[in-house]
Amino acid sequence: MYELVILLEKEEEIKLIEEIINQNGGKIEKKEKWGERLLAYPIKKKNKAIYFIIDFFINKKDVLTLKRKLDFNEKIIRYLLLVKKEK
Repeated sequence: MYELVILLEKEEEIKLIEEIINQNGGKIEKKEKWGERLLAYPIKKKNKAIYFIIDFFINKKDVLTLKRKLDFNEKIIRYLLLVKKEK
């Protein structure tokens, strides 16, 4: 299971991120919105961002492709992809 923390400028853009995950063979388990927050410092000339956390399953071999697509997406301010340990 993976956890994706993502900062977006607009809330509508989360649908595009979900679509990218699903296209790469992922299955979203849980999506949580943390809301809009001020950034500690400007990132890509933005002072605010909407935070989302998405828990999803994906094959290890598809993670690199997913990361590449997230890297090239201009709508993403910043993201962090983590491996979540099973309980």
